[in-house]
Amino acid sequence: MRNCSRDPEAADVLVANLTREEWESFKYHWAANARDDQLAPILAKGGGPWHTWLVLGGRGSGKTRTGAEWVRAQVVGEPPLADRRSRRIALVGDTIAQVRSVMIEGVSGLMSVYPPDKRPKLEVSKNQLVWDNGTIAQMFAADDPDSLRGPQFDAAWCDELCKWRRPEYAWDTLQFALRLGRWPQCVVTTTPRAIPLLKKMLDDHATAVTRSRTADNATFLSPAFIAEMERRYGATLLGRQELEGEIVEERLTGLWKRSTIEQSRFSVRPELVRIVVAVDPPVTSTSGSDACGIIVAGLGIDRRAYVIGDRTVQGREPTVWAKAAVAAYHDYEADTIVVETNQGGDLLVQMFKSIDVRVPVKTVYASRGKFARAEPVSALYGEGRVAHVGTYPDLEHEMCDFAADNLAHGKSPDRLDALVWALTELMLAERRAEPKVHGMW
Repeated sequence: MRNCSRDPEAADVLVANLTREEWESFKYHWAANARDDQLAPILAKGGGPWHTWLVLGGRGSGKTRTGAEWVRAQVVGEPPLADRRSRRIALVGDTIAQVRSVMIEGVSGLMSVYPPDKRPKLEVSKNQLVWDNGTIAQMFAADDPDSLRGPQFDAAWCDELCKWRRPEYAWDTLQFALRLGRWPQCVVTTTPRAIPLLKKMLDDHATAVTRSRTADNATFLSPAFIAEMERRYGATLLGRQELEGEIVEERLTGLWKRSTIEQSRFSVRPELVRIVVAVDPPVTSTSGSDACGIIVAGLGIDRRAYVIGDRTVQGREPTVWAKAAVAAYHDYEADTIVVETNQGGDLLVQMFKSIDVRVPVKTVYASRGKFARAEPVSALYGEGRVAHVGTYPDLEHEMCDFAADNLAHGKSPDRLDALVWALTELMLAERRAEPKVHGMW
């Protein structure tokens, strides 16, 4: 059957000549209605069968319909969309509510791709869909990655991965669950953002990628919407991301821009009059906990702040990151350690003192949210009063993706928190003591 998505006029002629019964059958015939980018590729970028299919597209480009139709094909093993039947399928969204409202019951969700009398049964109490042939699709929330421990699947559909709060953890946990069948596969439908996980997936030779723009789906969208979006956002970074489906390297609503950081970068450390090591302790010490941000910064004789070190450690016991902070204090010949004490209080000070009683420790308490604390520090960068000596990729990734939701790449910005404490201490807090001078490196 001719693919009518490529020729709307031909589609109009065809539909006009269909009986009611033929029309009912035709509108659920995905292979005839889908665009090429909505049909699963045969091979991955490396030339072999794909493990992950990345469906990257702008708003309203048909990503959700693509994911739903792929799942439908897996349920029955329908060529050419599927070469085998899947019996256990994972549906993963940002939250369970999102899985149900978008992936299942949404206007382009799983229920919409079936005639009313052939739809799967939604078992709300069990968070699952059940088909007449016995296939089961379970719902999972990416913000609860551990819920993916235990079940096993031969297929999965992940929606809007780039907005997940803990994308790496949820994705990795899902991979261990994809262990049934001859060749388990996963489809990811998302508007792209420059998060590390997406870049890693794009570099994987077992990934297949298709891309689409909002305009590609114009047949099913309001012409006024298309025109207004193009007028407002057509020539902007936001438009490139949300309409064209491009990966934009910095968050559009973020407090920092890469261009601002690049304009004030040095290769050699200048003469500094004061140096601090700032510590943002993690809430827990488990392997999956947040990192402990440890940033070293100094105040120059020109009254400008310089970021000179990143000693952040990941998911470690308190004594480990405390020793790392004390080591940074000695290595950089710092004046003090500044530590946030919302978690731990005076016990944190005692821990530092148990490692080295001579280390001066200043405690700070976060009475405002991360964004409110970061705004005045961001303003310092905008005024050219902060420079980076060397490059700090992980820190700078957090800075350029941090916005009003208090997250960077979907996670707590540990390095950024420490940076904010360091620069607040150097540039925004009152000075009561004469600083000592540290030589250049």
